Amino acid sequence: MSPHFLSLLLLTVQIYTFFPILKTIRTKDFICNFSYHPKIQFVMKKILLPTDFSEQAEYALRVAASLAKQNDATIYLLHMLELPSHLLSGDTNLNVPEQLLFMKIANERFEKTIEQDFMKGVKVDITVETHKAFDGITQAIRQHEIDLVIMGSSGASGLKEMFIGSNTEKVVRTADAPVLVIKNNIENFTVSNFVFASDFSKDQKLVFEQAIDFANSFHAKLHLLFVNTPSRFITTADAEKKMNDFIADFDDLTNYELHIYNDNKVETGILNFSRAIDADLIGMSTHGRQGLAHFFNGSISEDLVNHALRPVITFKI
Repeated sequence: MSPHFLSLLLLTVQIYTFFPILKTIRTKDFICNFSYHPKIQFVMKKILLPTDFSEQAEYALRVAASLAKQNDATIYLLHMLELPSHLLSGDTNLNVPEQLLFMKIANERFEKTIEQDFMKGVKVDITVETHKAFDGITQAIRQHEIDLVIMGSSGASGLKEMFIGSNTEKVVRTADAPVLVIKNNIENFTVSNFVFASDFSKDQKLVFEQAIDFANSFHAKLHLLFVNTPSRFITTADAEKKMNDFIADFDDLTNYELHIYNDNKVETGILNFSRAIDADLIGMSTHGRQGLAHFFNGSISEDLVNHALRPVITFKI
């Protein structure tokens, strides 16, 4: 047998051996490029908790401490000083003593906060800033690469809700990280029934993986909810097909149920369904609309934050 023939035979064997691997790689590439999206895993290692030391902020802190212990996470406590207007003038030299006094008071309140029993064993990073509250929160999210924001909220109503809103509402609309909003004191934060409300359009798939990861971290049942309204009515058969097509790509979705619920408005449908099954958490995505489009169209996510008594988590698309 000639050396040339042996070389050719060896090359043929190498190509044949490598080809199945090459085929597998191309198959995976095909799935990633033409299916819904690459997997975006949700982790909870860096938790941001903006606080004004209010009762609602402490409710949020208790939940943050519970999650931090479960996930070996660090809580980034952030307080934005609401300084009197004369301290924000141009002559900073004259304002330093007063600013230092406000900083000292804030740090003393932080010391009392982290000395509470439920904070024992929790890793904490404390920051006191003089930015406007909303600006400081968005900056902290980017600076620390925050995985989850937890905020307390008392909600709003009437004209205040429509025209003024709240820092919580603004963060929900624009934050790059998921935002968990806590309204009440929760002794032991756990999630057994997690309602994820959606219209199950393709763009929702970008955040749905994070909702699955969050549910799986608690071994929770994920209740996928489609709310049918008179203004946007579709048949049950069409809704079921839409939902089943949506979840077909998610292999890690195992503990779930599909629900179609009829109500006058999407928001009330979500709240009524969640009440009916005694849900522990409501989740949905937010598009982060701003300006006039946000003002005229409103936002279901923000409505839920203002009206739901249950915890709400939002994921920005």
